[in-house]
Amino acid sequence: MKVSFHGHSVVKVDTGSHRIIIDPFINGNEACDLNASTEKADVILLTHGHNDHVGDTLEIAKNNDALVVAVAELADYFASKGLKTHSMSIGGSREFDFGKVQFTQAFHGSSYTEEDGKVIYGGMPGGILLTVNGKTIYHLGDTALFSDLKMYGELNDTDVAFIPIGDNFTMGPSDALIAADWIGAKKVVPVHYNTFPPIEQNPEEWASKVKAGNAHVMQVGETIDLS
Repeated sequence: MKVSFHGHSVVKVDTGSHRIIIDPFINGNEACDLNASTEKADVILLTHGHNDHVGDTLEIAKNNDALVVAVAELADYFASKGLKTHSMSIGGSREFDFGKVQFTQAFHGSSYTEEDGKVIYGGMPGGILLTVNGKTIYHLGDTALFSDLKMYGELNDTDVAFIPIGDNFTMGPSDALIAADWIGAKKVVPVHYNTFPPIEQNPEEWASKVKAGNAHVMQVGETIDLS
């Protein structure tokens, strides 16, 4: 299984049989190396409704007849746009043909703003535990530090965790160090930084301070192999 990072919080997972993209914020994301009009995906997983995470879901899903998996309110919104969706809620898990998805808590907000300025309630924000062929990816989404992250670490043998470090809208570097320690993933990758001025951070400096020494700053377009 190959996992790649594409700027901000965009993560792609290629299982060999399915192409999965998490939070496909491409247009408007200067750090992203993808093209929404040509991007191939079988599944889109959304952590929450903010535009810098929903991104180009509508275009990618329509072009590929992709399944959108999200919390119920966000899934219902995209179903109303004619997309193929599956709705879930925090704490729930489900086995799909591409792997197992579980939504965890996240402490943040969730709304989607349409082009005309209309704001759509996106339900509760979440993190996503994706398990494929015995390998587990934890995408925390946008969140503050909260103590249950330690529990998620104890309950899951996480291979790679994508942790926001940008501060201002999410946990900052200091809290993200605690999160990395609690989750205890074999590899931790910083995300959600340097896209906008309020979230400018030094990811290399952060990675050097991770206690277990298992942090890796992925470059845009870089792939890691979890086989």
